[in-house]
Amino acid sequence: MELLDTLRREHETIEPVARALVAFAARVDEGADRADGEHFLRFFRLYAGRFHHAREEEVLFPALVRETEVPADRGPIHALMGDHRQMAAALEELAGALLEPAGGARSSPAAIRYVSMLLQHIDAETSVLFPESEARFRRASVLELEVREPDDEERAARDGGLELAERYGSSAEIPGLVRGEGCACCASFGVVCDGVEREWSNDLEWEDMLDRVGD
Repeated sequence: MELLDTLRREHETIEPVARALVAFAARVDEGADRADGEHFLRFFRLYAGRFHHAREEEVLFPALVRETEVPADRGPIHALMGDHRQMAAALEELAGALLEPAGGARSSPAAIRYVSMLLQHIDAETSVLFPESEARFRRASVLELEVREPDDEERAARDGGLELAERYGSSAEIPGLVRGEGCACCASFGVVCDGVEREWSNDLEWEDMLDRVGD
């Protein structure tokens, strides 16, 4: 499905810029160009937020609810929507640190917090949400969903972010970050979501899964 393929590719664009942000924030007090902080914020607000996350919320999630009858008020969709809100708040906290003259000491920990949330969110979508969505759309005979290209502002923000990734590097280590695949590695697992199998499977799917496990 083209929409899911494009969302996956966008993750591959977002991650190196996120790592570059951590590298930049560590250098704010060492003479890094504070104007670059505004460009980083533009990338995450416009490209990661208004373009990428918005298409998940406005196209993918409603289609899953409408076409495959998964719940919106609990489970993966509820958890991922919560992630979007928490990341938006963390980004604004980071903005305060990056743009305030005396905020240098807060920039690095705020960037690490935001980027850690973002990369764990990417892992949850890439390893669980997208494959499961693809399978459920296929069973529902839904082959395509609305796809749109970034507008001029979003495209400029993307290109600017990629330039920043080249300038600051895209291999920064994120202290304390634990990544992995599957529901068990998701920060929401057991807190606001019991995993895609429990949250989305109907009785017939559960019986089929138990039969396969028993075999």
